[in-house]
Amino acid sequence: VSSVGKAQASNELKLAIEKITETIFIGMMATFFGVILAIPVSFIAARNLMSTNKLTMGIYYVARAILNIIRSIEPLIWAIIFVIVVGLGPFAGILALTVHSIAALGKLYSESIESIDPGPIEAIQATGANWLQTVMFAVVPQVIPPFVSFTIYRWDINIRMSTIIGFVGGGGIGFLLAQWIRLLDYRSAGIAVWFIAITVAILDYVSAEIRARFV
Repeated sequence: VSSVGKAQASNELKLAIEKITETIFIGMMATFFGVILAIPVSFIAARNLMSTNKLTMGIYYVARAILNIIRSIEPLIWAIIFVIVVGLGPFAGILALTVHSIAALGKLYSESIESIDPGPIEAIQATGANWLQTVMFAVVPQVIPPFVSFTIYRWDINIRMSTIIGFVGGGGIGFLLAQWIRLLDYRSAGIAVWFIAITVAILDYVSAEIRARFV
């Protein structure tokens, strides 16, 4: 009996390790793709860069409206939508968190762009630089620190959220935890909860260290 119990515990640990790794992967991929897509969006959603004429202002208002609409829908709802569209699994979770990350980071990035010192922008524009050159040489150097800070913050959120969206089929340890709870296997569920708690604690420490070193 003891050998059977040990084998079961070993299988539970293996499953928990596999799924917590999947959870971290979901959060990292969602953050990566979210950042890649949020950066260009943030520049057209920044009022100080898009106030040159009526067309650019129109683009600004549309971009801001889309970001606000997407951000207002919780990641859990996005997860349900993508589970319906692409099926159960981590891919649905990555898509859900990526979409919400684009909107959340796009807003944070654009607000940091709007709060930069206008002096370098005016100086670059006075030389006849176009919009892209202005962004590259006057805006980007000023926004790197806040962009890094917001990215780390979002990465932390995505790892945490990837455990929650698993309950609706978005993959990761949340999906495994939901299965164990439905089967009334509370001992195994407890193992999953411990893995989640340890992972979150480690990520808190890592994100704090990264902020202290680079921001």
